[in-house]
This record gives sequence, structure tokens and C-alpha cells, in this order.
Amino acid sequence: MFKKLLFVSLGVISLSSMIGAGSKNSIQIKGSDTMVNLGQAWAEKYMEKNPGEFIAVTGGGSGTGLSSLISASCDIAMSSRNIKDKEIGLANKQGVNPNEIKVALDGLAVVVNPANLVDKLTVDQLAGIFTGRISNWKELGGKDEKIVVLSREVNSGTHVYFKEHVLRKNDSNSREEFSPGALMLSSSQAIADEVAGNSSAIGYYGMGYISAKQKPVAIAKDETSEYVEPVIENVINNKYPISRPLFLYTNGLPKGLVQRFVDFALSEEGQKIVLATDFVPVKK
Repeated sequence: MFKKLLFVSLGVISLSSMIGAGSKNSIQIKGSDTMVNLGQAWAEKYMEKNPGEFIAVTGGGSGTGLSSLISASCDIAMSSRNIKDKEIGLANKQGVNPNEIKVALDGLAVVVNPANLVDKLTVDQLAGIFTGRISNWKELGGKDEKIVVLSREVNSGTHVYFKEHVLRKNDSNSREEFSPGALMLSSSQAIADEVAGNSSAIGYYGMGYISAKQKPVAIAKDETSEYVEPVIENVINNKYPISRPLFLYTNGLPKGLVQRFVDFALSEEGQKIVLATDFVPVKK
């Protein structure tokens, strides 16, 4: 399905570039790699229903999307994190007024290679792994192998969320950082591919990227808590410890095609697409 959507997206981009971004029947959507398949699925179905309108969807990370919104080079930014105060300040200087719209929920899956013996971890153990304090799988009941730590790059909203909520445990005074030896990869798919081919690797991404080539790890808040798997039901009931909202950002209240697309994303049909792409709807 993802290959099909990518093909559609590339086709949309070429059509949009001929018409020109910002024209009344064409919009550009940029940002979160976590959300890119969802955005493409929304765009494909929307254009089926509205053949005279064109929507280009590209990834690049939440920071890239928000920067594009600030510079008026896209109409909608997709983001897997809240916009920062600094970004709001930059936007306001450019005459842009970011408007936040929550469109879905996501559970961040922590994944290892299927050959890895480790299948559950606490949040504290995760922080130890990703900061480098825990460096060998044998410390966690696995094989005597050096842990290969994979992270999204710093421009990614997923990277920011994981650092703030796992490494720093929501402590605004914490200065914990990813291990200097962590491999910073450009996309969630790159992490999925590396984990699939490396028995020592561990990484994280939105649970929509999980496949049989990776093994999701059950996560517990602490040693006395239940270990919970990253599945939709556990995100809905707020049991999974690493869950987050997903957003669309527009410049001010949406109008025209931007408004129609946002309305579609939040419609019953749009929220069914959220579920079909392994995210959690915000509206039933």
C-alpha cells in the first residue's frame, strides 16, 4: 500500500508544480515522516472525490514542515510534536499565525530485530540504552552483543518527542541527550530497514511502520508496572507509555481548499483512513 501511495504522491507533486503551489485548486503539505503515509492516503482519497483539486504531500520531518509553513512555502505542515515557542516567534515575525489542529494519535514503537531475545523493557532501561549507559544486550538478558542505537535525526518531531518523554522523562530541567554513538537516520523507513538487517540494533518509530521484519518491544513505565505492547487498543485506553498526538498546522484559520482538506481529515471517512494506516482516530 505504501508503494502505491508514494507513486501517487510523486504524481501529485508533478501536477501541483505545473499548477503552482498556493493556487486555489492546489496545495502543498510538508512535514512529519511519521505522518507522510497518512497524509498521502488522505490526499489520494480526497482527490478521488474532488478530481479538479490537487494536493502534494512530502515528508522531511516535523521541523522541516513547520519551517516551510513559516516561510510560506507550504500550505499545511504535518507535525508529530507541538510547535515550539521559538518557532511561533519566528512565524509571527513573518506575519504567519500558526493554527494547531489535532488529527490523530500515535504510539511510538520501540523495535529490535526478530532474532533478538529481548522482548520487554522499562522506560528507565530505554533511557539507559539510548543515552549509552547500557551498551550490551547481555545487561538486559540478551546475547553478548554491543547495542547498536538508532535514532531519527534532530529535525524529526519523533526524535524530539522521544528525547523529552523517554530520555528526559518529562523533566524540563533534564539535559539528557542521545548517546554520541547513536546513528541518526533520516527517516522512519531507514530505521525499519536497519533493524530488519541488524540483530544488534534498536530503534523507534510511529507504530504504523511496524512489519514482520521488526519485533516491537513491550514497554513498562517502571519495574512494578505492566508491560504494554504498541497496539491501537493500548493507545486508545492510554495504557501504552509512549503515545502522542499528531497535528496539522495552518497559517491562521484554514480557508478554501486547506479548510476542505482539514475537514476531510477530521471527517468519519478521514478518521477511518487514520485507523487503516495504523494510527488512532481522534474522532469516532
